[in-house]
Amino acid sequence: MRALRRRSAGVSRRQFLEKSAAGAAAATLAAAAVPNVHAGEDNVIRLALIGCGGRGNGAVANAMSAGGLVLGADSGAPRAAGAGGPVKLVAMADLLPERLEVSHRALTEQLGDRIDAPPERRFLGFDAYRHAIDCLRPGDVAILATHCAFRGPHLEYAVEKGVNVFMEKDFAADPGGVKRILRAGEAAEKKNLKIGAGLMCRHSSARQALIRKIREGAMGEVQLIRAYRMDSGYQMGPFPRGENELLWQLRPGRPYQFMWSSGGVFIELMIHQIDECFWIKDAWPVAAHGVGGRFAGSKDCSQNLDSYSIEYTFADGAKALVTGRYIPQCHNDFATYLLGTKTAAKFSGDVHRPDTWMYRDRRVAPDNIGWKPEREAVNPWQAEWDVLLDAIRNDRPHNETRRAALSNLGAIMGRAAVHTGKIVTWEEAMASDFQFCANVDALTAASPAPVQADAGGRYPAPIPGITVEI
Repeated sequence: MRALRRRSAGVSRRQFLEKSAAGAAAATLAAAAVPNVHAGEDNVIRLALIGCGGRGNGAVANAMSAGGLVLGADSGAPRAAGAGGPVKLVAMADLLPERLEVSHRALTEQLGDRIDAPPERRFLGFDAYRHAIDCLRPGDVAILATHCAFRGPHLEYAVEKGVNVFMEKDFAADPGGVKRILRAGEAAEKKNLKIGAGLMCRHSSARQALIRKIREGAMGEVQLIRAYRMDSGYQMGPFPRGENELLWQLRPGRPYQFMWSSGGVFIELMIHQIDECFWIKDAWPVAAHGVGGRFAGSKDCSQNLDSYSIEYTFADGAKALVTGRYIPQCHNDFATYLLGTKTAAKFSGDVHRPDTWMYRDRRVAPDNIGWKPEREAVNPWQAEWDVLLDAIRNDRPHNETRRAALSNLGAIMGRAAVHTGKIVTWEEAMASDFQFCANVDALTAASPAPVQADAGGRYPAPIPGITVEI
């Protein structure tokens, strides 16, 4: 997420795309023809971009760069190339006219005539997603890159129209939203639609190699996972009276400050590493509890806390400790570690770098590394698109909806444990229908904001012992 990504010595998704997308996309168009029955009669896979921020633009570039050697999801095993072939962006949708036009101009400059979205196929407003999806045919792909409050209705409509989907994380802000995603995923399965989900770490060949080592018993039983994302923070000033409050909340960077629109900054930042915890254990947690708060003197007017510490418990007694902290002038960290009965390992590093290795024993130290995977040949943001388009062109099964939605539910479960001050079980989370905004489908520019500022321009933050989120 461009608005919240901090600086790093690592190569970010956006840096990678800037350097590689244009050349790779041109090479893709020159690829040999592949069977066209699953990608339209002219073999072109058409894209509709719904949500024209940095993530959506990056997804378009990844789609047009897809091709070459494809790595199987969760396996790392190379298989025949099949993702390559012509791809065009034919429709765009956004709430904000300036963001739509900036996105269209930037993509056209980068990708040339592969961007074929004239003014009559560029749509604005809360219902713009419908018009954009209506421009697609069976075999095409809707890119769902808005904030997660809208993911449920957008996914439902795409499935109803019979098109494939790539949906960015997050997927839902609350348990009720997760259930909508799950139902839509089941409907997509019945229609043989392909759905990719933006938890790209699952497509990292380095992490896949370590997962194989774990499954083979090289680490013994994994007893403890530690995941950290701590940086300088994202405080928000007060709401300025006189503006449209709903549209103000949905302007770039602000949706992360509200629970209804994005699920809040903790899930937005930590969902990848929480998903890594569940992947490592190959299980969902049975319970979560945690603590959090704001530092003394904080002037943040958002709904977020600036500190989250969650302990997940798994059925075998293993623990995952997940820490998010967003305060200036403090120690920063961005990494995931795991401890087994035989040895320890590092699973990922700064800005999701594939800093993936096992130590010789249980001592976590740079001079104690005993195994490293082969260097990644494909960026995981690219790899997830390679797999999706290969599945579409060759009619391979591919539906990541359930796994992605349940990882999102696990993140919601942890956030709720902190916000409510209670232990939250997996069964409670699965049974919950709680929603922050029950009428999200009906929102228009004239609607009141789902959460409203007080007289000082501040929004209500969670109060443990009183707040309800499950």
